[in-house]
Amino acid sequence: MKSKAIFCWSGGKDSAYCLHKVLQEQNYEVCYLLTTINETHKRISMHGVKEELLDKQAQEIGISLIKVVVSEGTNAEYEKKMETVLLNAKTEGIKHVIYGDIFLDDLKAYREKNLEKVQMQCVFPLWKTDTKWLVNDFVDKGFKTIVCCVSDGFLGENWVGRVIDKSFINELPKEVDPCGENGEFHTFCFEGPLFKNKIQFRKGKKVYKPIETNIDHEFNTPENNTKGLWYCDLIP
Repeated sequence: MKSKAIFCWSGGKDSAYCLHKVLQEQNYEVCYLLTTINETHKRISMHGVKEELLDKQAQEIGISLIKVVVSEGTNAEYEKKMETVLLNAKTEGIKHVIYGDIFLDDLKAYREKNLEKVQMQCVFPLWKTDTKWLVNDFVDKGFKTIVCCVSDGFLGENWVGRVIDKSFINELPKEVDPCGENGEFHTFCFEGPLFKNKIQFRKGKKVYKPIETNIDHEFNTPENNTKGLWYCDLIP
């Protein structure tokens, strides 16, 4: 019998690849997708993608979505609200939480510490996978994803709004992780074997925002000269 699990869904390429892998391997019954939403802007935290597009992803995947709505953007608020959601999930027999993290040891330890409080277990299906291999396999499997956010400490405005393909991967500067695992860039996945239908959207304006305190900021932005983030608005 499969163990019941919640999948922490960001809407990006690593989440899509990881969830596809989990569903193919069939070791877990994924009962819900779990995503953090900014209450003021109605967008996915960190990625800046509109809530309507998140809803469309869940619809095309065919798994129910749970939203953790945050307003303050602090780790304390995030942890409190996540704890409430996970305790509710436990009443349904859910014991595992699946993450698409790849190699950030501090973030892994942070997640494990939080789940210990509610006596649940972390699962990291992509842990220590080579990121260049992973992003190439992502493209080879027919997934398509667009860069919705970049850190100006690593990449310029011209990188945001690009679809990840072989050219994108080959053109990345050497200091940028191929999966953006250090927070160099974030993506929105809109097509691939995980989805029943392609998610339709158009590109809107590019917007620059200075760095503010936000969830996982301390993990996603290492020591560098990052001053802000470039976003490409995606219009449903």
